[in-house]
Amino acid sequence: MNIGILSSKSSDVNSSQSRCVLNEDNKQKSRLGKVFETSMVARRALLFIAMLGTCMLIGDGILTPSISVLSAMDGLRAPFPSISKSLVEALSAVVLFILFLLQKFGTSRVSFLFSPIMGAWTLSTPLVGIYSIIHHYPSIFKALSPYYIFHFFWRNGKEGWLMLGGTILCITGNFFYTYIAFLFTVYPSLILTYAGQTAYLIKNPNDHMDGFYKFIPKTIYWPIFIIATSAAVVASQSLISATFSVIKQSVVLDYFPRVKVVHTSSNKEGEVYSPEVNYILMVFCIAVILVFGDGQDIGNAFGVVVSLVMLITTILLTLVMIIIWRTPSLLVALYFIIFFMMEGVYVSAVLTKIPEGGWIPFAISFILAFIMFGWYYGRQRKIQYELTHKIDLGRLGMLLSDPSVQRVPGLCFFYTKIQNGLTPILGHYTKNMRSLHKVTIFTTLRYLLVPKVSPHERIVVKKLGLRGVYACVIQYGYADSLNLEGDNFVSQVLDSLQEHIENCSSLPSDHMPVQEEISELSEAKTAGVIHVRGKARFHIGKSTSFFDRFMLAFYEVLHKNCRPALPALGVPLPQCLEVGMFYEA
Repeated sequence: MNIGILSSKSSDVNSSQSRCVLNEDNKQKSRLGKVFETSMVARRALLFIAMLGTCMLIGDGILTPSISVLSAMDGLRAPFPSISKSLVEALSAVVLFILFLLQKFGTSRVSFLFSPIMGAWTLSTPLVGIYSIIHHYPSIFKALSPYYIFHFFWRNGKEGWLMLGGTILCITGNFFYTYIAFLFTVYPSLILTYAGQTAYLIKNPNDHMDGFYKFIPKTIYWPIFIIATSAAVVASQSLISATFSVIKQSVVLDYFPRVKVVHTSSNKEGEVYSPEVNYILMVFCIAVILVFGDGQDIGNAFGVVVSLVMLITTILLTLVMIIIWRTPSLLVALYFIIFFMMEGVYVSAVLTKIPEGGWIPFAISFILAFIMFGWYYGRQRKIQYELTHKIDLGRLGMLLSDPSVQRVPGLCFFYTKIQNGLTPILGHYTKNMRSLHKVTIFTTLRYLLVPKVSPHERIVVKKLGLRGVYACVIQYGYADSLNLEGDNFVSQVLDSLQEHIENCSSLPSDHMPVQEEISELSEAKTAGVIHVRGKARFHIGKSTSFFDRFMLAFYEVLHKNCRPALPALGVPLPQCLEVGMFYEA
């Protein structure tokens, strides 16, 4: 989010009050919080863990659609044994292809179907499980006794530990519900379903490769197949939407290269769609099915990624409890020990599946983490340079007082995003062009997490104390159409400026007549309008370290191929000017 250069007395007061609150908070911070404040190593380790968890979640968005649709479509082979495995993979790829093509229409158009589908799945599968329990092995519930758990591990030892990797799929993918819904509907449904499958497998141990569809009675096979396939599509849709949301948040926080983000709902900020991300996910999902068509390999990969996401979530939530919530140490210890030990055991078991497909999420996560770190590193270096070389109003006044710098006719919108200052590209432009337009409006775009910004709050202007120099912040929400084309936008800004000038006419610092200043605005618009954007690149010198050479070169590749910082504003090309500048690395 870009923050404008506007400031006011009230904001200064609020800032001082905030600093007082922060100082009081700093006194009460925990030891761990102070460690993260003072140690760069600790902060980077935390950043790496958070990035790894984010990348694993994106990897989950690739594997979940693949394994869900492939497992559901594999049900065709039971009634039709002649159907080959390759045909099932091809049909699964077609289903995913259609699903990804429909993403641009948004989730809200079909979301009314999700609850009935998942409700049918939650109610039908336990009924089949109850039938299977009665028909095959009524005493299956004795497996819930801790005695059998202890006896299982005592008898199997290392083999029992390795078998935990096979049970991870039974407990993952089912935590997207509220706690009440999970405890009273989803969890009992899962227990009855898995108990029914287990009862069937006790009597039919050779069917362990396809335990779900084999334990369904033939009379209701096709209805369950339709429900299972629909539920797989819903689960895939959920992870795809979650991936869009994660990418969008990463872009907003400047941890991921800019991609196009479209809000598919006018009243829900979280419903987003990204064309680039959508088609990349589609290619990866289809590739996983066609290249790693064995459901067991994809299942191993899915188990690895989900169990690691759980473990990383536990670690991060523990840090939040300590640093932010300041939860009592006893409760933190109880939470961390219980969940970390339980999830750690599962992670240790699924890591043995890395050679058997478990390496897939690591490969995906490594690529994504490298992209995120490269972008983050480049952005930090660029921000560091801009903050140390920013142009303040005093320096701008000195530049304009130079006799060699001419104030040329016209109205210039100069885009900037530096907080409490102006981009160093302004100094580069003024020094080399030896000119600045008579009316120059330093414009900042501010994205707000609201659907639409009201018209009276959309444009905020301010005089900067120099003749013909103003600041303007354009605020817009995720459902606003940001279009700066034509006289409408220019007229709105000039009208806001005129009103602001008239309101400021009573201030003792304003020596310029109001009508003369307003006349200058009108003359500048008549002379012509131009929009100036900066485009900075890194200059890799001989003294630059090898690490900086490599990382900044990678950042330049990402920057060259990502979306521009300013959205598509609809500015006519003859009025658009890009000013380039090299930042020293």
